[in-house]
Amino acid sequence: MSRELRNNGVVKKGHERDETPVAPAAAGGPALPLAVEEQSGTRRRVARSILDHGPSTAGDLAGRLELTQAAVRRHLDALVAEGLVEPREKRVYGSRGRGRPAKVFAITDSGRDAFDQAYDELAVEALRWIERLAGGGERGAAAVMEFARAKAADQAELYRPFLEEALPEERARALAEALSHQGYAATVRRVPAPAGDQVCQHHCPVAHAAARFPQLCEAETEVFSRLLGSHVQRLATIAHGDGVCTTFVPETDLSEADAPEKPETPEKSEKPKSTASPRTAGRNPA
Repeated sequence: MSRELRNNGVVKKGHERDETPVAPAAAGGPALPLAVEEQSGTRRRVARSILDHGPSTAGDLAGRLELTQAAVRRHLDALVAEGLVEPREKRVYGSRGRGRPAKVFAITDSGRDAFDQAYDELAVEALRWIERLAGGGERGAAAVMEFARAKAADQAELYRPFLEEALPEERARALAEALSHQGYAATVRRVPAPAGDQVCQHHCPVAHAAARFPQLCEAETEVFSRLLGSHVQRLATIAHGDGVCTTFVPETDLSEADAPEKPETPEKSEKPKSTASPRTAGRNPA
């Protein structure tokens, strides 16, 4: 795991200068060039920006972080070498113009680990404990599902204020805003065919827990459907190895939707038995 991303030092401007003043030595350790400390903080900002906004070009990052593209590329090269970021070909929707497609940089599982590993490991251990306490097998899976629905219901109450005043056609965007406030770095993309919106979550703090326990994705998808007053389809999940969690919200359902329903509490709602496997975590069949 990279030490670069775990450095929380303040980023200072002018880190590209030639001089390399020396920072005070830590107790018992050697003095470090100040430029090294500053570059470490900037590199963390680059990685965090990709984590929060999804796959990004060097130009995107330079604009968001107010750095030169040359400086951003140096940090990207270092992050790629450490396995924390990977280059990909940018997806083009519609007709593609001339020239080579832009290259985007996406966070890897190792990069997410650098930010989320401690929390994720705790979540996995807690869910394993629930599973064992219920006796394992089907009973254990049902107990985890009950917990996942209870947790999702709590999250829904945090999202609800964002959707209460939204028109049906604006609910997907309102949900993305609510998710972003909770750290999921969500965006909305309009798609023409089939017509609708894609809610994209670029960050998931419990991705590894959801890979082990698909009930977390199932419960979240159920909540999205109730909040939006619409059938939704989970197209991709970070837990399944995709770069982004993507949920499709069809336009036809949105136009007919009434006010979003208030999710029933887990104690009052019926809990159908989960049939999802790890390979279909959080995904609805087409």
